[in-house]
Amino acid sequence: MSKVRVATVWLDGCSGCHMSFLDMDERILNLIPKIDIVYSPLVDAKEFPEGVDVALVEGAVSSDEDLHKIKLIRERSTTLIALGDCAVTSNVPSMRNPFGVDLVMKRVYLENIDCQAGVPNERLPKLLPKARPLHEVVKVDLFVPGCPPSADLIYQVLSDLLDGKTPDLTQARFG
Repeated sequence: MSKVRVATVWLDGCSGCHMSFLDMDERILNLIPKIDIVYSPLVDAKEFPEGVDVALVEGAVSSDEDLHKIKLIRERSTTLIALGDCAVTSNVPSMRNPFGVDLVMKRVYLENIDCQAGVPNERLPKLLPKARPLHEVVKVDLFVPGCPPSADLIYQVLSDLLDGKTPDLTQARFG
């Protein structure tokens, strides 16, 4: 039996969803016989691979880099899961939306700095006009809310998918 190829991705978010993933603790060992983690901040893969069965994506789409990455992930993944409130609703990253990029950059890099003020122009991905949830950019197959979702919920979702079941998210909560 071949293993399910799983990827985890962190876009514009805090990494809390990945911390919850790790909080599954020894239960991760129950999944290992059934999955290969082929891409993740937790492994040393540099490029998102083809043929991913399940992609768990946390964070909003906020930059041109995020936009390119989520389109590639969708193209190369069978099942795409919006993991956490930032991926589902754009949550905290969208708090900048009413102000516009120019005002936010000015506030962060010019007004709230004591030394070497200046908006960086190198190694900083270009921000999109608005931070957006994943489903506004690509097709999402499953929405798992929570800030972050609990380790129990992530484990249940993965276990159900591996058993060929549709995860029951009726008890899942935002926030």
